[in-house]
Amino acid sequence: MKLEELLVQLRAEKEIKELRGSSETEVTGIVYDTRKEITTGNLFVCISGAVFDGHEYAQTAVAAGASVIVAERELTLSGDATLVLVKDTRKALAYLSAAWFDYPAKRLVTIGITGTKGKTTTAYMVHHILEKVGIKAGLIGTVEVRNGAETISASHTTPESYLLQKYFKEMVENGCKAVVMEVSSQALKLHRVGGVTFDYGVFTNLEPDHIGPNEHTDFDDYAECKSRLFAQCRFGILNGDDPMMSRMLMGSTCDYMTIGCGEGADIQAIEIDQHRTDGKLMVSYKTKGVLQAEIAVPVPGMFTVYNSLTAAAICRALHVPVEVMQKAFLEVQVKGRLESVHISPKFSLMIDYAHNAMSLKSLLTALKEYQPKRLVCLFGCGGNRSRDRRFEMGEISSRYADLTIVTSDNPRFEEPEAIIDDILTGVKKADGAYVTVPDRKEAIRYAILNAQDEDVIVLAGKGHEDYQEIKGVKYPMDERVLIKEILSEMTQEEKERLQIIV
Repeated sequence: MKLEELLVQLRAEKEIKELRGSSETEVTGIVYDTRKEITTGNLFVCISGAVFDGHEYAQTAVAAGASVIVAERELTLSGDATLVLVKDTRKALAYLSAAWFDYPAKRLVTIGITGTKGKTTTAYMVHHILEKVGIKAGLIGTVEVRNGAETISASHTTPESYLLQKYFKEMVENGCKAVVMEVSSQALKLHRVGGVTFDYGVFTNLEPDHIGPNEHTDFDDYAECKSRLFAQCRFGILNGDDPMMSRMLMGSTCDYMTIGCGEGADIQAIEIDQHRTDGKLMVSYKTKGVLQAEIAVPVPGMFTVYNSLTAAAICRALHVPVEVMQKAFLEVQVKGRLESVHISPKFSLMIDYAHNAMSLKSLLTALKEYQPKRLVCLFGCGGNRSRDRRFEMGEISSRYADLTIVTSDNPRFEEPEAIIDDILTGVKKADGAYVTVPDRKEAIRYAILNAQDEDVIVLAGKGHEDYQEIKGVKYPMDERVLIKEILSEMTQEEKERLQIIV
């Protein structure tokens, strides 16, 4: 492909400051990671990262055969490589990548979801419903990427722009008609979704988070980055109950609608009922406004109301029949996000990713609404991370759960017992009962074997993760697998006493 073909969008957006050399230069590939091999004819984009500056690698790239260098500051290059000076190389990478893969997003219905919480659950709900109605859809998010043919583990909530465009291309080739994706604030800040005009932009909520070194300088910066989604989407769907909704629309010209529980929302949830059915924690409600339906979801909590309302609004926009949507909601299950593991009608067992004090408090508060006989919280904390998090999570669990089971998470290069001691410092600040069982499988076994009628047991912290990291090595450990092993190892008497469903 000739360089000029790749520069079309950059020229249209007036992002090019200067071009030295020929725009007719033939490009054989795009490279932006200095760890990747550069071959003859490649275009190398100089990205300034937190640790390494790609500009320092430019001459090495030329020596390796790069025919084009894209940079945002002056460079002196030997040889005949073409130099393209741009305002922002991250934005340039996004536009160049879209052109390289022939703008695949234009052949998909694109749904981007942003917010502090709820992105993953909402994305899975929408994806599940679209598949049920026969619309083959891709999925990009925190847990995984589904490109229509295979499932790929995710390393970022929103991948780098080149990889994102590659996934879009694969989705088109695999017959997908739509894509549902999480759009993080970092992705918006670093232009990973640059050049993409979303058909639908979604806002779930906004709370102080991701503020600190290498993330956002303050809450205003965080909010501003989130709001960028609505400057690059055709239609917005926003949580009208969130006080930051109007902030999200600053600078936006898109049409939009609101969802919520308060009066005035375009789709409003009414008659909300949180209840338990045969050990499953449910939420059901009716909607009024531009969508009138009865919705039930086997995922607990008020945040499920908001997530499912958002999903319902998207489905309405895509003309999904109400009865299909209702049936699909009853089957929704999001890996590691209040994921129900139905093993007995006597008690409820679930897996959740809550791994900091804010998310653990939100989780336990939501579960207490179901008035369990006991709320049991099993969790550990990661090694080589903030000790304050351990103190905070310990106190939160002890304050909101009736029983805390302190165990191991990813100890990394720390001793599990030292991490547990830190957690117990926090646990002892409140008055909840607690036990310590360092081995996670044994801790889960303890929770199940000691379950009482109408208990709600939550395994927190690991969520979708299927490994445990110890001394730099990741060992396989999936809580779903552990639960199956524990059930297979139980005696018949234990199974009968706990009414285990085999």
